[in-house]
Amino acid sequence: MRRFVYCKVVLATSLMWVLVDVFLLLYFSECNKCDDKKERSLLPALRAVISRNQEGPGEMGKAVLIPKDDQEKMKELFKINQFNLMASDLIALNRSLPDVRLDGCKTKVYPEQLPNTSVVIVFHNEAWSTLLRTVSSVINRSPHRLLCEIILVDDASEREFLKGSLESYVKKLEVSVKIIRMEQRSGLIRARLRGAAASQGQVITFLDAHCECTLGWLEPLLARIREDRKTVVCPIIDVISDDTFEYMAGSDMTYGGFNWKLNFRWYPVPQREMDRRKGDRTLPVRTPTMAGGLFSIDRNYFEEIGTYDAGMDIWGGENLEMSFRV
Repeated sequence: MRRFVYCKVVLATSLMWVLVDVFLLLYFSECNKCDDKKERSLLPALRAVISRNQEGPGEMGKAVLIPKDDQEKMKELFKINQFNLMASDLIALNRSLPDVRLDGCKTKVYPEQLPNTSVVIVFHNEAWSTLLRTVSSVINRSPHRLLCEIILVDDASEREFLKGSLESYVKKLEVSVKIIRMEQRSGLIRARLRGAAASQGQVITFLDAHCECTLGWLEPLLARIREDRKTVVCPIIDVISDDTFEYMAGSDMTYGGFNWKLNFRWYPVPQREMDRRKGDRTLPVRTPTMAGGLFSIDRNYFEEIGTYDAGMDIWGGENLEMSFRV
């Protein structure tokens, strides 16, 4: 008889905790409707858990295939931004992505005291869905204590939705997002310099306007700069298909170099670098040159080395220029 009473108590207690869990999930999933920023700041971690179970176009980085009946319209829309805009618009702005990190990277522990960063993103006539998916991925997959602000630099866009509608949208986000407007078309480099000058974070992180950050992307960049403020750090650059928006993991066995025509190129990581790392692929790779579009740099050090050359007009030269300065 006593055992039966114990069983009833255990069952009743378990049922109570199940109900509490369900209540908390429902409560926080509705929290994005409230105005209290403190409550909303709890959302990214919860969203990351819920997103694993999401179903829809492009979820978990899967390819989006357009039906044959819509192929002609898809080709017309492709011309606007030189990627499959129809597919992009079908994908949620906070779509889920697979965790493609090496197992050793998933278990790394980073210092609690890391510098914070301003994320600078330049755009010109960018598609709504790709621009805001970039912003959403930064917010949802970055510890907010490390994210000082996001700075969007509009290089004289002409599309109406990138004006008032964009400003209204970013005001509702749980991280400070500033929009800076260039008075006339100035090019990528001068627009980035404008964003860097307005930044307040200890570190500046430059990103393209059509990329998606994955889980754990930010901490290793900031940790390296904490060790040595003169270190400039690039993430592994994965691939999003311009045709299907499928997310594909990039290789950690290539690094940036250049040929004697001064063209930036990707080359296999040499054996000497593998030997230096003693085969541990979770350690950073030292590179001759770097991709100039996605990297983190100490803000003061960026100024000390002379920032970008403001006279550059054409995209691509910053790859080598920044590398040689560093």
